[in-house]
Amino acid sequence: MDFLNLSANQTLFLSISYFNTSSDSTTLTFNVCSAAPPNIVSDGLWGGQKNGRVPMKSALPMFEMQVLVIFAITQIFDLFLKRLDFPEFIGQMMAGLILGPSIQIREIDKYKNILFPYGSQDILATITSIGYALFIFINAVQMDLSMVTRTGHKAWTIAIMGLAMPLLICLLIPLSILQGTSHEVIATFPNVVLHHTITSFAVIASLLNELKILNSELGRLALSSVLVSDILGTTMGSILNVIKYSHDLSRIIKVGMPLLAFVILVPLIFRPLMFWIIKHTKEERPVDDGYIYVIIVLVFGLGWISVRINQDFILGAFVLGLAVPEGPPLGSALVKKLEFFGTSVFLPIFVTCCVMKADLTLPDTPREIIFTGGFISFTHFVKIIAYLIPSLICEIPLKDALALALILNAKGVVDIGIFSGSYDTKLFNNASYGVMIVSIMIIACLVKWLVKILYDPSRKYAGYQRRNIVSLKPDAELRLLACIHKQYNISAITDVIDICSPTTEQPIIVDALHLIELVGRTSPIFISHRLQKTGHKSYSDDVILALDLYEHENYGGVTTHTYTAISPPTLMHEDVCQLALDKVASIVILPFHIRWTVDGGIESDDKNIRSLNCKVLEVSPCTVGILVTRSLLQNNSSIKLAVIFLGGRDDREALCLAKRAIRNLKINLVVYHLALELYVPNMEYLLDNEALEELKKPPQYGSENVYYQKMIVNDSQRISSVLRDIANEHDFFIVGRTHESDLPQLEGLKDWSEYSELGVIGDLIASPDFGSRAGVLVVQQQVKDR
Repeated sequence: MDFLNLSANQTLFLSISYFNTSSDSTTLTFNVCSAAPPNIVSDGLWGGQKNGRVPMKSALPMFEMQVLVIFAITQIFDLFLKRLDFPEFIGQMMAGLILGPSIQIREIDKYKNILFPYGSQDILATITSIGYALFIFINAVQMDLSMVTRTGHKAWTIAIMGLAMPLLICLLIPLSILQGTSHEVIATFPNVVLHHTITSFAVIASLLNELKILNSELGRLALSSVLVSDILGTTMGSILNVIKYSHDLSRIIKVGMPLLAFVILVPLIFRPLMFWIIKHTKEERPVDDGYIYVIIVLVFGLGWISVRINQDFILGAFVLGLAVPEGPPLGSALVKKLEFFGTSVFLPIFVTCCVMKADLTLPDTPREIIFTGGFISFTHFVKIIAYLIPSLICEIPLKDALALALILNAKGVVDIGIFSGSYDTKLFNNASYGVMIVSIMIIACLVKWLVKILYDPSRKYAGYQRRNIVSLKPDAELRLLACIHKQYNISAITDVIDICSPTTEQPIIVDALHLIELVGRTSPIFISHRLQKTGHKSYSDDVILALDLYEHENYGGVTTHTYTAISPPTLMHEDVCQLALDKVASIVILPFHIRWTVDGGIESDDKNIRSLNCKVLEVSPCTVGILVTRSLLQNNSSIKLAVIFLGGRDDREALCLAKRAIRNLKINLVVYHLALELYVPNMEYLLDNEALEELKKPPQYGSENVYYQKMIVNDSQRISSVLRDIANEHDFFIVGRTHESDLPQLEGLKDWSEYSELGVIGDLIASPDFGSRAGVLVVQQQVKDR
């Protein structure tokens, strides 16, 4: 035994001896003699010579030295590996390989033995495990469980397929394939497959953050899928723990009931308390530190309880984290408070300590290493196929589907902690643990590099769902995101909502975003006014009051949620697009940048608003409507609504929006179909005819408040004349923004178009030359292929 030859400098104990009282030859027992009380602090290099309390024999100075060395080695590796685009934690793993037994150099080993004497590793691992628990808690806090329901069946299908298929296929491999390997390899085979099948939310979130695609549609779908997978995996692991400590059904029930009670009662008790804290936190004020400290104590208290019911310590942190509402003010306050201490200080040391356990120099046969590596490779190959198939079925482009499959195969810090815990409980032998640690490094690097090749971050708002008006069912609710800059935008927005004819059967969900330019501070702010209690004058009080009153007047038909975003003008489009993604909006309404006076003069012309509108049109994940307002609608009188239809997907989107309006009999709709005398039938022509078919019916067979008028228009002069004639006959126009580039009716008009964001038709109707007082909504359907 090596421990029999330990020198005094190689252990924190006074003496250590080996003896074995167990009949099991694999169980090692050591008799150690320790100072009582143990040496925590030293009396210095000279003062401790007499009583033995020298720095290298005292726990605290030894811990500080170990942390310093690990930090220095980690930072040196990070300095070089970041330039080569390695994942962040690879430097921490490399430090573990160097300081552990995997790299053996005689001149260095003697210093490693002095730096990490026998008995000190437990102290280091225990203290740094706090960082791991806080890391799990922070990531659980950031989990948005409602994300799963918002993304629909895609997340569930992808997650369940990715979890079930590898387990079914890999665990059904005939044991005959494993003949010739040791009994230990055969015994660890199911554990290897299980551990590599489960995917962690924290790992995927960290990877997406490194790739800077956390808020992309691909990133959100990956987070939704891994959220389902992580919760299912945690549930499966907890059940297996119950079975492991039980031998019969009665014992399973006895051990399982406390677990069930723990998982149910923790959210049931603590989530209402978290909302109570939020309600008692004034808007734009930080959460009281006293609440934060109580929650931190709860993390470790619930961890202790989870150990008492035969579960992992981190289960308590995970369940409590899920009970905390994500985002500001409480979730963000906890993350801000704990992230540096937990994630930046102790977690890297924890990773290094876990990797130090791996010994890649053990005299294991190559056959065992090859088989373990083969299990891992085959499991991930099956996982890629399992994630790829449902992604393609959900009509995700091949490159994006492959990128998603690779992301959901990623391994990281959480997996290191799980593998280390399983190794400590002897689920893996030395060879398997070494191979699995190396596999994490290889998989993490390959996934990050391949995803960067496959996925273009500039497409981060490209949607995989149909988020437009055409794809909605006739009786489906309409989710609308309304952007508000000034108070006068509110009335114009409510006019558009009224035109959409909300009813209790076909309600409209309005997410109103009040956009304010960031001035006098450095950090952007995003506020959800539904969560926080307002204790003083708010930036958006007038907006909140007006929309709450409108919701009350249209009770059951309209639901409003108000948000405030304070950010630089150059980044405002990010707030708009992210909220549209998050709320699964079908259309974004953006006020036009020019406001006119009653006599037609320009009252205000905000170039920042125009820049915002153009950027949103380029990258929006859903349909966009640019709203030009000249006068407000009179709600007590009938509204004359018109649609100018030339054909194309934007015109079909505008027509579909107008069809929702005719449910209100006070709205009279006229559809002007400006058609060519000679046309070439194609797919667009067929789709246009299908969209118009319902409106062509006579009043006695169709809607009485709809009039369809087909006009033959062959050139731009004729179209300009028609628009001038009807400009003053209606209160509101809905038009499409873009049309086919070769339409002869629009030839030459594009050169005269002043505002490209309005399109040719919208620009003409909104032009002061027409003298119209009608409002105009210019619609651009969701652009899926960018």
